[in-house]
Amino acid sequence: MPNTISDLPLEPFKIKVVERISLPPREVRERELEAAGFNLFNLRSEAVYIDLLTDSGTSAMSDEQWAAMMRGDESYAGSRNYYRLEARVQEITSYAHVIPTHQGRSAESLLFSTVLKPGMYVPNNMHFDTTRANVEANNGNAVDMLCREGFDMDSDFPFKGNMDVERLDAFLAEHGREAVPLVMITVTCNSNGGQPVAMANVREVRKICDAHGVPLFLDACRFAENSFLVREREEEFADRSVKEIAQELFSYAVGCTFSGKKDALVNMGGFFACNDDELARLLTEKLILVEGFPTYGGLSGRDLEAMAQGLEEVLHEDYLAFRIGQVRMMAAALEEASIPHIKPAGGHALYLDAKAFCPHIPPAQFPGQALSTALYLEAGIRSVEIGSLMFEQGDADTGEAMHPELEMVRFAIPRRVYTTRHLQYVVDAIIRLYEKRDSLCGLEIVSAPPRLRHFTARLRPVQ
Repeated sequence: MPNTISDLPLEPFKIKVVERISLPPREVRERELEAAGFNLFNLRSEAVYIDLLTDSGTSAMSDEQWAAMMRGDESYAGSRNYYRLEARVQEITSYAHVIPTHQGRSAESLLFSTVLKPGMYVPNNMHFDTTRANVEANNGNAVDMLCREGFDMDSDFPFKGNMDVERLDAFLAEHGREAVPLVMITVTCNSNGGQPVAMANVREVRKICDAHGVPLFLDACRFAENSFLVREREEEFADRSVKEIAQELFSYAVGCTFSGKKDALVNMGGFFACNDDELARLLTEKLILVEGFPTYGGLSGRDLEAMAQGLEEVLHEDYLAFRIGQVRMMAAALEEASIPHIKPAGGHALYLDAKAFCPHIPPAQFPGQALSTALYLEAGIRSVEIGSLMFEQGDADTGEAMHPELEMVRFAIPRRVYTTRHLQYVVDAIIRLYEKRDSLCGLEIVSAPPRLRHFTARLRPVQ
């Protein structure tokens, strides 16, 4: 595990194209933040120096991917690029049906709008924001069943993304197939630190699902990163290739949703894949209505080709070692400075423990959002809150606000974009801010929509 920059694996690439960035002056950052309503999603990109808001759609594509785009077949029906993508997905997943979509949340929307009836439940190790929103938008109940170790930020438990199998078994026994159309596992688990799910846990979940007649699906956005961490942390897989591990991972599920903007290394794209002929037929009919013909699904041919190429490159093990090594280097530097963060480091992002970083700010004043906006003012870095602003819910009986157990700030690392020195700059800024953390103040909402409010809410400092 890399503890310093010198311990980090060498970059398995060289830089061919660069994009100019610059740090806006402090007074400009203050003005931009106020205009954005203290919501970093509302910032213009040129007002940001280092952008770690998300790793979704922010990857740098390779020369092979750019070359692949020149082979785009823009035929409305039967594009050869679709068949190349289909073959690549089938090689990794072995699923018979591959339905392209313009991004992962579209695959989620197709699935949940088809299988959910009002009042049904969808168990997950831990839903992320769009997954939860798509369940709830279709009048379903998103139920998180993360293992208890997943809530202990200081634990070194290697698979904090695991599902609580005992709770799942009891839940399915209570509610039955009529109320639970599917179970889903998110790999890696984004909502608690990009933590991996053990293969042993996936096997156990599949056994429980089979016993109750409920199908198992994967939210597979970061399947390659999860597979890499399985090889490192699960002794059984120490001598297996990442590709072989991924193939076994998919074998325990009957289908998946996938955002190509993560582990397919592209800026737009996704798909749904499964082995269920009837489900595929229903989703394809809906796809034609809202996304496009089944062989393009809302994407251009060149986008399909770039995604097919990206699914090959994401399984390059030197790439995965370097990418995950960057996150570990950042986590090791914060550990040395005694700054609270989620341990062990996950696959795609560094996560600060906002509760411990600024304990004087109560959950009702959004400590994660306060911390992320303060860091933007400090150094022009854009991160994202994963806490009460994103996941606060109202009690079904009283309407009282229910705050999530975890209050975090995520620094998602775009793939093949920032150098190690850029990330060292981020670490240095976090350390500086920690030294004056008592000066941070909470925020309150000025306006917000009822769902996915963190994307567009406007806030202000608490007076």
